[in-house]
This record gives sequence, structure tokens and C-alpha cells, in this order.
Amino acid sequence: MSGPASSVASQSSARRRILIIEDEPDLVRGLRDALEFEGFDIISSGVGREGVKLARERAPDLVLLDLMLPDMNGFAVCEEIRAQSPLVPIIMLTARSQENDKIRGLEVGADDYVTKPFSVGELVARIGAIFRRLQRSAGGASDEIRVGAAVVYPKRHELVRKGKTYALSFYEVELVRMLAERAGEPVPREELLEKIWGVSGHASTRSVDNFIVKLRKKIEENAAKPEHIVTIYGTGYKLLP
Repeated sequence: MSGPASSVASQSSARRRILIIEDEPDLVRGLRDALEFEGFDIISSGVGREGVKLARERAPDLVLLDLMLPDMNGFAVCEEIRAQSPLVPIIMLTARSQENDKIRGLEVGADDYVTKPFSVGELVARIGAIFRRLQRSAGGASDEIRVGAAVVYPKRHELVRKGKTYALSFYEVELVRMLAERAGEPVPREELLEKIWGVSGHASTRSVDNFIVKLRKKIEENAAKPEHIVTIYGTGYKLLP
């Protein structure tokens, strides 16, 4: 099998390590089988406290984190991992479909969320897309991207606006980068979803919308009336630097 993730893993001198924090043994077993087949090293824990410890001691390249754990909730686990590892991509796994849970996950530092039940193939595609984008951005990435009064530093995953520094998630950085590459042009949601998230346009585009909302709060003078990341109704978004 030659999936999107396997090509990334084979290009690295050391195999990428993924930490799974999930208390459903069957799900962990399925994810382990699929991801090891793609060339990743897998470590796992069924409890949050041990997961935080593994994240600190084993330095994973990506974390898959269940929202509902037996000893502590996933939001708290996410915050602790994010505090010690500001740049590691975190994908939250949740059985809840409520939008506010997803938004809260993004607010505490998750890079993305996948609602159970989900396709393991789609999750592997998302992981592969993350590693491909990380590999490209480690090369000739722009040192900074200016958007109005804000300056984005992609390699540091930071945005500075009016003297205040904001941390940016992986997807926020990639959205800014892609919109900046096409500045002044409408970029369809489906294209953003496919090129950044690694999933095809038939999947939900709410992920894109949620991250645009987060970015506007950091970039715009008034997020409710954006002047730089504008909505092109029925299509997607356009960046006006």
C-alpha cells in the first residue's frame, strides 16, 4: 500500500512518531495497524495523565487525542500538551457532534478534530497532509507574511499585531500561507480543505470556516467586519493584504 502518509514517512531519516491517547482498545488497535502499515512509529495510552507524560518524554511528531478519557477530559490534556510542546500537531477525536465542543477544542490548542465514527483512511490522509506541509514549510518558507497590521512568522507559528503575540496552530499557519500565495484571488473552501487537510471536497468544509474565524480574531481590527480575510459567498475566502 502506498498511501499519502507512507511517502512522507519514507522521506524522513527517522520514522515519524505518533502518540494515540484513546481509551477504546479496538479503535487504538485499528489506528495502530493502519498507521504502522504507513510507516509510522506508534505509542499509545488509554488515560490522559500518562498521555501527557508520554508527550513530554517521547516527543511525538503528532498526537491523536480522544476528548473523553477516564481520568481527565481531553481539553485539559490538550492544554497541558500544548503548554509543553507548542508546535506539535494535535488532532482531537470526539464522539460529540456539537459545534461548541469542536470550537472549544480549537481554542485550547487542538489543530483539528475528527468526529466519531470516522474513516481511518480519511484520518490517515489528514495526517499525511500535515507531514507533507510540515516538510515543505521546513524548507524555503517565507520568514514573514504581512496582513494589514499583523505579521505572521510561519516557522515560529506566531502572529504579532500591535505589540501582542499570538500562537498559531498548524492549520492557521497553512491557511495564511495559502491565501497569501493567492492574494487577491478567491480560494474555494474545497481547495483549502483538499490541499491543507488532505481530504477531498465532498467532506465537510466547517473545519475551514472554524479556522478562518480563529484567524480573524487575531488579524482583524473587527473580526465581525473583516477587511483582510473576506468571505466570497458561495465560493470561499480571499486575502486582501
